[in-house]
Amino acid sequence: MDMQFSAQDTAFRDEVRAFLAESLPDHLRDGARRTPGVFVEPDIGIEWHKILYRKGWVAPHWPQEDGGTGWTPTQRFIFEKECALAGAPALSILGLRLVGPVICHFGTQEQKDRFLPGILAGEVYWCQGYSEPGSGSDLASLSTSARIEAGEYVINGSKIWTTHAHHADWIFALVRTNPDVKKQAGITFLLVPMAQPGVEVAPIVSMSGDHEVNQVFFSDARTSQANRIGEEGQGWTIAKFLLENERGGSCFAPRLLQSVAELEDMASNQPSGVNGAIAKDPRFRDRLSRTRLEAEALEVTELRILAELAKGRSPGPQTSLCKLLGSNIGQALDELRLELLGYDALQLPLERPLYGNEPPEPVGSDRAQIAMARFLNNRAATIFGGSDETQKNIIAKAVLRL
Repeated sequence: MDMQFSAQDTAFRDEVRAFLAESLPDHLRDGARRTPGVFVEPDIGIEWHKILYRKGWVAPHWPQEDGGTGWTPTQRFIFEKECALAGAPALSILGLRLVGPVICHFGTQEQKDRFLPGILAGEVYWCQGYSEPGSGSDLASLSTSARIEAGEYVINGSKIWTTHAHHADWIFALVRTNPDVKKQAGITFLLVPMAQPGVEVAPIVSMSGDHEVNQVFFSDARTSQANRIGEEGQGWTIAKFLLENERGGSCFAPRLLQSVAELEDMASNQPSGVNGAIAKDPRFRDRLSRTRLEAEALEVTELRILAELAKGRSPGPQTSLCKLLGSNIGQALDELRLELLGYDALQLPLERPLYGNEPPEPVGSDRAQIAMARFLNNRAATIFGGSDETQKNIIAKAVLRL
């Protein structure tokens, strides 16, 4: 495998760097850096989304005929890496990376014309209705039901851990339309408007004090049959397509390496309390170096997947390997950040946001102010998008043939 970028890719990298230097505002960099949650708040994310939309760079993973960029897999990787290094906010994946590609792949032309423009322009916000109480990793056991009545699906049940449902205009949901067949075969994929009497959003506040997730209750909620993606009973196939995008549709390594670089910078200035900066502590330095090597190895794995994609092949179960490694490396970095910042990292302010004109006064530094909240929020990284155990099972079956 050739690990060197071509002259064309190097020129593209320089173009991306120039664009970021000119078009990424400092207040968005600062807001992204001072956000402890898994997702940036919509005020930051949508502003950056619209900047990229005006440039024509907001949907690198979509087919070009549906509004995508037409970039190669390598160019997509370069773009993500340069955005991470520049400190750009990570865009919400719910519309762009999850339901958008589903509509592109499985939707009718009428559905594309109706839904894709709003996602591209950042005018319609989405959330995901997959997990339920009792149906998380075993997603196929979901029980939220839908029946047809007068040309509409009538939906009853609930979804949980629904990120940004309190901001969303629409939810894409897996529902059970046939309880009398094999559980995977009775699932259908629906698009449901949130602004209706039959939908109730109940907040779930995390240990960090952040409100990112919710439980959504459906009580005779309705959506048109025209808002079904694919055929009845095709929902499980669509779900697997979407989860592959969620677990491997983006690259973990660029933002992990950006975090490593941030910790290296912090360690060079943070007193150890013994003899100079903590960067001189051999134990801490060795742990941080090992984590950098793991992130760099993950980057090579992701580049290998890109090479397969460039040949027209599916990424397959390798996405589970990347998700597994990326989640655990991220948690290791969170632990190193707490150790580095010491007592200052024990603060846990409940005010939000921690950026803008009136953030609370930090103890020590603004980096210390978000360290504990970020650590607590990121404990879920080895659960959401498929738990570690689920990823290991996929790897064992599909790669190791166990």
